[in-house]
Amino acid sequence: MVKKEAKGRIVLVPALGQGHVIAFMQLGKALNLKGFSITVVQGEFNQVSSSSQHCPDFQFVTIPESLPESEFERLGPMEFILKLNKTSEARFKDFLGQLLMQQGNDIACIIYDDLMYFCGAAAREFEIPSVIFGTISATNQVSHCVLSKLNAEKFLVDMEDPNVQDKVVENLHPLRYKDPTLGMEPLERFFQLCIEKTNISTASGLIVNTATCLESSSLTRMHQEFGVPVYPLGPLHITSSATSSLLEEEDMSCIEWLNKQKPRSVIYVSVGTVALMESKEVLEMAWGLCNSNQPFLWVIRPSSIRGSEGIESLSEELSKMVLERGYIVKRAPQIEVLGHPAVGGFWSHCGWNSTLESIVGGVPMICRPFQGEQKLNAIYVESVWKIGFQVEGDVERVVVERAVKRLIVDEEGAGMRERALALQEEIKASVRSGGSSYNALDELVKHLKAL
Repeated sequence: MVKKEAKGRIVLVPALGQGHVIAFMQLGKALNLKGFSITVVQGEFNQVSSSSQHCPDFQFVTIPESLPESEFERLGPMEFILKLNKTSEARFKDFLGQLLMQQGNDIACIIYDDLMYFCGAAAREFEIPSVIFGTISATNQVSHCVLSKLNAEKFLVDMEDPNVQDKVVENLHPLRYKDPTLGMEPLERFFQLCIEKTNISTASGLIVNTATCLESSSLTRMHQEFGVPVYPLGPLHITSSATSSLLEEEDMSCIEWLNKQKPRSVIYVSVGTVALMESKEVLEMAWGLCNSNQPFLWVIRPSSIRGSEGIESLSEELSKMVLERGYIVKRAPQIEVLGHPAVGGFWSHCGWNSTLESIVGGVPMICRPFQGEQKLNAIYVESVWKIGFQVEGDVERVVVERAVKRLIVDEEGAGMRERALALQEEIKASVRSGGSSYNALDELVKHLKAL
């Protein structure tokens, strides 16, 4: 009997957005270390430099966008993603045909973001196995599956009732029905997206960037709902030995500043790569941070403040105080920052990458989520893992000051820090030999080689 020759190339298709791309690069690196060749499919406005420290040996292929980037603003994120999936399938099929002609039939699998579900039909047409990678938490993925099975019209009417909004989703305590929908308007289109992205009939497995110790009940529910193997092999930034969480150049000078601070004294402030803040919020944030009398490292991205490029809108007095008590950078090496002994807390938007990086660093969190995916992560931080708390309502200096002191100075914060350090040990054990994430990666590799 002739032994089947193993195919060695994995095609990765990340969705738009830096958080998605980072997770895919980390997954690619982890699989590359296991002997697979990696091809990354990217759009014209979603590109990673092939010279990136993350992935110098990866092959990058750019497919012309089926929708111009300007349409994102006009259509909004829900409509843009739905339309992108309708218009991208033909171009992706052309790409697959060309890749097979150029390199022979060496594609073991296409691993695609669940937001790029058009890949499933193309993979089926070419009889190439596919696996889905959802870069959000298992809990978020299960909540989308639950929503996809509801009668959308009836649910939207029922959601006008506060009692329905606050009803806990069955077997997903403490999540309420309103939580996954926060900031996901228009809800009709969000429901449609949930239906499309959770239809996984063509996939042979699901990859999740999580660990069993973090989301065991949600992972059990995922197995039940989707009926295919689920591979919880995160946190990927440990699995892939990533030293950086950003694709752009980072300001390393902040590490020198952190080296001069007392252990666990610094509050690190970063709200991700997408969120925008009003200048009034930035002003209140600055006063609150200064009034807390704790040193702070604050990431203010270019163009992240409406109508301003940075902290120019602050008064001369406040600017001086900010620069005396804190350190401001445009981009920080977040993984290294959260692993630094001077950092005692993280004011975060609670994107999934940031949440995982904070847990791995053993750093408790102040949660300020902007939309549904982040809201669910924040609920877990506060109510399940109990390693932080949420700040809701308007950003006011008194609220900011109180939150920082609560986390860094008060006894309550010390308890959160102890639990964060205990969870850090659990999650690090999961990626070591014999741990749950280590085993899940091994199982995925075996699965890919057997396809």
